[in-house]
Amino acid sequence: MIPTIPQTLQRRPAPYSRVLKGAMTVLTVRKSQDRGHADHGWLHSFHSFSFAGYHDPRHMGFGNLRVINEDRIAPGTGFGTHGHRDMEIISYVLSGELAHKDSMGNVKGIPPGDVQRMSAGTGVMHSEFNHAAGQTTHFLQIWIEPNVRGIAPSYEQKSFTDAEKRGKLRLVASPDGAQGSVLIHADAAIYAGLLSGDETATLPRQPGRKGYVQLVRGNVMVNGACLKAGDAAMLENETQVSLSGGQDAEVLVFDLAN
Repeated sequence: MIPTIPQTLQRRPAPYSRVLKGAMTVLTVRKSQDRGHADHGWLHSFHSFSFAGYHDPRHMGFGNLRVINEDRIAPGTGFGTHGHRDMEIISYVLSGELAHKDSMGNVKGIPPGDVQRMSAGTGVMHSEFNHAAGQTTHFLQIWIEPNVRGIAPSYEQKSFTDAEKRGKLRLVASPDGAQGSVLIHADAAIYAGLLSGDETATLPRQPGRKGYVQLVRGNVMVNGACLKAGDAAMLENETQVSLSGGQDAEVLVFDLAN
């Protein structure tokens, strides 16, 4: 499938074109239906960036964010044992449960609310399955390019309650494990939030960095742009990420190196 050219709000009339300190701010919306899609029967996957058989030279990644795959795994199926190296891999489960087994000896179940981090380093083998008899496992698979290579592979998994994310952006992954987040070997941070009604959340942004907002479900306004489930917003030269007008919204916000 060749996706349509995404909306670039920089090309739209005001209020989507803004000038900040002489530089044009850019907020680009990528609609859910413009992502790559693969239907393997047992697996339905939407690719935000080029992955496997889906290739779009306009979408090879964003900053050091390389992969966001929204995967749905049918009951009793999954990814057989396969390998990775030199990549930070984060799993964010939305519904169902993901069964993980790897060459480091980890055998884990990942339920909704948990964030799993696997640093592939010098190399790791793992499998991911949905062992439930009658429930699809729905999760995001995220890859971020590391800022150090050749490290020993490692694993971490932590739970974050809905209360921690309600009406705010909760840090869930960071380079230093701040605020109880999982530690990633990358110049990046990930925040998770739940917003509805009058709830708002704001995240200041540092100059020279990129921002990426992935709306997991519901609807939300991002810096004045309306996102629906599966949509994403890419931000450059914006001073903050401002979320409002949520309708059962679950969102991930990425702070990224250029």
